[in-house]
Amino acid sequence: MSFSVEVAGKTDVGCHRTNNEDNFGYDTRYGIFVVCDGMGGQAAGEVASKMAVETVLTYFKQSAKNGTFPIIGKEVEGVSDRAKKLASAIHLANEAIRAAAQEHAAKRGMGSTIVSVFVEDGFFSVAHVGDSRIYLVRHGEMQQLTQDHSLVMEQVRRGLLTREEAEKSEAQNIILRALGSEEHEPDLDDQIAQQGDLLLLATDGLTKLVSDDKILEIIKLAPSLNAAVEQLIQAAKDAGGDDNVTCMLVRLERLPWYKQLFRGFRHAGGPQWQNSF
Repeated sequence: MSFSVEVAGKTDVGCHRTNNEDNFGYDTRYGIFVVCDGMGGQAAGEVASKMAVETVLTYFKQSAKNGTFPIIGKEVEGVSDRAKKLASAIHLANEAIRAAAQEHAAKRGMGSTIVSVFVEDGFFSVAHVGDSRIYLVRHGEMQQLTQDHSLVMEQVRRGLLTREEAEKSEAQNIILRALGSEEHEPDLDDQIAQQGDLLLLATDGLTKLVSDDKILEIIKLAPSLNAAVEQLIQAAKDAGGDDNVTCMLVRLERLPWYKQLFRGFRHAGGPQWQNSF
């Protein structure tokens, strides 16, 4: 079953930062959507996140053009071919960031989180490294599809902290996994797409300041995806905006049979991305 895709995304520097280390990008022709949150200082964070977004998009573009998707890095068992493609693209991004950091002293230590979604043939796969998140809104309810690779959330999972304590912890910004630091395999998941599914990809500049209930309320009441994105970012800024904030909404609508004959994920305009440069 084929789906059409509607997408809206935006990034904002926030209320206190002077540069934006977030990046996002997508290419509806191939059903690939990516959000990244860079780190490293001296503008290196925004370089890392930009490299991650562009490397993932390029992998899907070139592989589709060549008619084959090469497996990069360790082959992952127990997931779909879609998820393996995402893992390969993220592995390439990790290699690119590490190589750039080794070549340029000013960029040493740079890294990036990543969340990505690949939609294909009535299914979608998700992959992530770090504490950026993916949510699924389905039938009016919202579910977090990713688990933060952060110190405080690991402590929550082990029962050492409550979620409320984690939200107030001074260690919230300690990330256990990030692109560029070392070899980290992304967490992967496969889902069957349903009519009207809405996916939210967001950096922690949104999720640490705006509650899940508030996020869902904004999405439900907004008249369009673009309006929802604007309102989500404004909610984070109203709550203090102490970090860059980026979010992307992707809505899946089932195509009528007669449109499925002529349209997959072809979309006029090709790839798009947004960064801080």
